[in-house]
Amino acid sequence: MIEELLRPFEFEFFRNGLIVATMAGALCGAIGVYVVLKGMSYIGHGLSHAIFGGFAASSLLGVNYLLGAGLWGVVSALMINAVTRRRVIGSDAAIGVITTASFALGLALFALFGTSGRSFDAALFGSILGVGLDDVVAICVVSLLAGVLIFLRYRALLFTTFDPEVADVAGVNTARMDALLMVVLAGSILATMQVLGVTLIAAALVIPAAVARMLTNSFARMLQLATAIGAFCGFLGMNLSYHLDVQSGPTIVLVAATLFAAVFVVTGATGRRRAAAIAAPAR
Repeated sequence: MIEELLRPFEFEFFRNGLIVATMAGALCGAIGVYVVLKGMSYIGHGLSHAIFGGFAASSLLGVNYLLGAGLWGVVSALMINAVTRRRVIGSDAAIGVITTASFALGLALFALFGTSGRSFDAALFGSILGVGLDDVVAICVVSLLAGVLIFLRYRALLFTTFDPEVADVAGVNTARMDALLMVVLAGSILATMQVLGVTLIAAALVIPAAVARMLTNSFARMLQLATAIGAFCGFLGMNLSYHLDVQSGPTIVLVAATLFAAVFVVTGATGRRRAAAIAAPAR
């Protein structure tokens, strides 16, 4: 029994996938706290679709997808942030217009010029077979940058998340904070795409934060819990995906959804009140 559980660790692709999945879960859990509390849960879904357009273009042009899709994602994130801050249209509308157009462009490019087989499926749904050393390096770099940003700008990000208008008056550059958060979010989605797939990244951002919110009213504890929950779901989901022979993205999300359901039942009315007030300030 133990030997069977440990057998996948003999393969380098699985070890790489496990590292990326665990770190991706932790990263998405941490960033997801800010996304969820700002009431922008849809942005993870939208940006992942936008990055898919960059993935398609870079694949067809023979450019490294980390560079091509990364640039595409950062530009899309900054465009969404700029449109939203000017309040020309709502954030959900801005996300819908910019990101779905990018996703449609990616599908059109693949329809016109053909797909790239396994990498196409991995980009959509995630696959441990598509994870290489460059993905491990990418997730490590993005996780380090996200950790440094949260550590150095913790109070500014907290203030911007809950009361951006007062934060502006208090001297916090909320435009810069929002832009930095969007860039880190784009980098996180890009770095986790091969494991989670663009169609499921939003769940990895939202579910750990939602579970953590049902467990605590403290923002600091919520951040810690969401990071730990995300890492756990990534680790367990990757192991299950190998043994069940199911794609990694769906398995990780199903583990997270099962945990959400269990916490929802166990915490009862208290957890439901916290979940309902998920955009309310946590101290």
